[in-house]
Amino acid sequence: MTYCVGIKVNQGLICLSDTRTNAGLDNISRYKKMFTWTVPGERAITLMTAGNLAITQAVMSLLQENIENPNNGVRTLYSAPGMFQVAETVGEAMRVVQAQYGPGLSARGESSDASIICAGQRAGGPLRLFLIYSAGNFIEATTDTPFFQIGEHKYGKPILDRVILPETSLADATKAALLSMDSTLRSNLSVGMPLDLTVLPVDTYGFAHDRRIERDDLGFQDLSQRWSDALRHAFATIPDILT
Repeated sequence: MTYCVGIKVNQGLICLSDTRTNAGLDNISRYKKMFTWTVPGERAITLMTAGNLAITQAVMSLLQENIENPNNGVRTLYSAPGMFQVAETVGEAMRVVQAQYGPGLSARGESSDASIICAGQRAGGPLRLFLIYSAGNFIEATTDTPFFQIGEHKYGKPILDRVILPETSLADATKAALLSMDSTLRSNLSVGMPLDLTVLPVDTYGFAHDRRIERDDLGFQDLSQRWSDALRHAFATIPDILT
């Protein structure tokens, strides 16, 4: 399984993913699920994947191959005129891969379901955040729904529901994303370290942070411990409703 979260606030975009892939209790591997593309000063894009690993790897490979061979007339992540067209480009790659491999997987009783979070900004356009489905269609984050999750999302959703608003600062939204991941790591063994994080401030077209967080990262350990301590303290201070 996996857990990826993308958050859009007025100040920017935050994307966070784990790297664990679980094909059974005795077959746990590590695979990167976050991919980035940048044209400094012009566009910055993050894609995060969940679902059938072979499908999502094929989609990422097809998108990169089209970038490296731009003379075939296919629109690419670099030639798309805006983020909506970037999402369309990713959706079209998903349809191509699903058409090629989906029927064979279905015939063997295997699922080809996959989903992709697409986040970024192109110069002259707004920050945009999309969730792309197996069929290649997609929805966009709004002021009412400023974040998307894919994979094992239920453990990390409560803090996002309580904290994330369009007006939330970029620093606080990043903190919320990390705490959402921490809650998921503690409650589900199919989600695991290390983590990949990107932070894209609005109108910069370049990532302020594009980094991997390893298990021994002292900052993340401190964040996790402070959150645990704060929750225990809050619990202890709530009056007993039965008295």
